[in-house]
Formats: sequence, C-alpha cells, structure tokens
Amino acid sequence: MTHDSFRERDRRIRSITLWGALLNLLLMALKIVSGILIHSTALIADGIHSLSDLATDFVVVIGSRLSNRPADESHPYGHQKFETVSAVLISLVLIAVSAGLIWAAAQSLLKGAGRFPGALVLVIAGISVVSKEVVFQVTRRMAKKTRSASLYANAWHHRSDAFSSIAVFAGGIVGLLGWAMADLAATIVVGFMILGVGLKFLYQGLVELTEHSADHESIEVIKAILAAEEEICGWHALRTRKLGGELFVDLHMLLDAQLSIQEGHDISLRIEKRIQSDLSKPVNVLIHIDPDTVEPH
Repeated sequence: MTHDSFRERDRRIRSITLWGALLNLLLMALKIVSGILIHSTALIADGIHSLSDLATDFVVVIGSRLSNRPADESHPYGHQKFETVSAVLISLVLIAVSAGLIWAAAQSLLKGAGRFPGALVLVIAGISVVSKEVVFQVTRRMAKKTRSASLYANAWHHRSDAFSSIAVFAGGIVGLLGWAMADLAATIVVGFMILGVGLKFLYQGLVELTEHSADHESIEVIKAILAAEEEICGWHALRTRKLGGELFVDLHMLLDAQLSIQEGHDISLRIEKRIQSDLSKPVNVLIHIDPDTVEPH
C-alpha cells in the first residue's frame, strides 16, 4: 500500500469512529443519568457498556494512526500489527466490563433487591437499539472497505450495545408485567452478550498475532492462479500470513531454465498482479524464481 493509501485509510477509519464516539457519549449520559433517576440497574449497566464503547473508539483511532504509518527502518513490513493489538485491547475491555456487570447483578439478584424502573426504560432502550444498529451497519461496511480488524471489532461492539439494549427493553416489559427481578435478569443477559463478543475477538486477535496463515478460501484462489499458468513448471513453499489489513504471500516458482531474466520477471509480475486482483484485498507478494532443474524441498 502506498503512503497516500495509508493516509486515506486512516482518514476513513478516524471519521466513522469519531461519529460513533459522539453517539456513544450521548447514549452513555442518557442511560446512566436516567438509570440513576429511575433506579434501573440494567439501564446503568447499558450506560457503562456505552462508556466502554467510547473508550474503544479512542483505542481504534490511536491504533489506526499507528498502524497506518508507512514502513520504516525499524518496521520494514509496516506497522499493521498495532491494529491487531488494538483489536485485542478492545476485546479485553469487553470481557472486563461483562464480568463486572454479571457479578454485580448476580449479587443483587441473590439478595432479592428487585425494583420496578417504569416505562421510561423502554423509551431509552428503544432509542439505543435503533441508533446503535445504524452505526453498526455503517461501521461494518467501512471496516470491510478498509480491511480494518480493529474497526470491525468496534462495529460488533456497537452491535453488542444494541443487543444489550434489546435485553434491557425486554426486561423493562417483563418488569411492567410485575416481575421485580426482571431488571437484574436483563443486566446478566447483557453481561453474557458482551462476554461472548469479547471472547470472539480476543481469539481472532491472538490467532493473527501468532502468525496464522490466510483463510482457506484465499489460499485456494492463489493455488488456482498458479495452476492456470502454463509457463510455470511447478511451484512450492507457498506461505501466507495476515498483517493487519494486508496479506503477505511468498512462494518459490519453477520456470524453464532457458528463459531470460526479463522473461522470468515478466511472468512473476503477471502472477503477482493476478493474485492482487483476484483476492480483492491489499496483498504483498514475493516470488522466488528457481530453474526447473531445482528439486523442490
């Protein structure tokens, strides 16, 4: 990726994330203040979830700024791993928040500290569900365009907030029907929803940090491209790894020993462009050319 491409990618990520941060700030204030006034534990918990959303928004902005810096002497392969680290940090925040919510609500439930917050819970939760679902859809689309792992994780953080508000909404309805523990039960449901999302993205981030290969579909596309090239005598040592929003590919390719250096270069360049085009994602390809007399190993 060129320097201008990195700058444009960073601009897009920061723009959509800052708009999400503004919404999170407004929802956080609305939920926590209203929850305190009407004594709704679930609404306060949902407000804390929005606060964690706000915190992760800033993690995404900082991670994007660091990861989109061009390669330099100390990081010749670029800085994209900062994006993966920021995605892991987001997942850890989600896990910590969910554990705290589940523990606090379970303690209150065991003590029998039920309450009836009233119909206002439904109004606030409804506003949160609609607004957060819209932000999720917009952020997810931008994450796919920019191939940003941290932005994609943050998009699902937005949706987990929408899910938690649905749980609060359902708890409010059951509470109005007469079950005093509905609000606390909704808080526990919210907590487990957040926990599931956090564990999912923690796993994905750790997989990438351990230099896992590309997905099976991408590898099959590369193999199909190589198989279709009639001028190739063979290939081996195909290796792939994902680095932030970019995929790194290297392989050894066997060519006719009688070909000139220029002809070999043209063939490898054509294959590189084909891989980059067919995968439809930022791909860094390195091809080592061997004469067909070399035994693969």
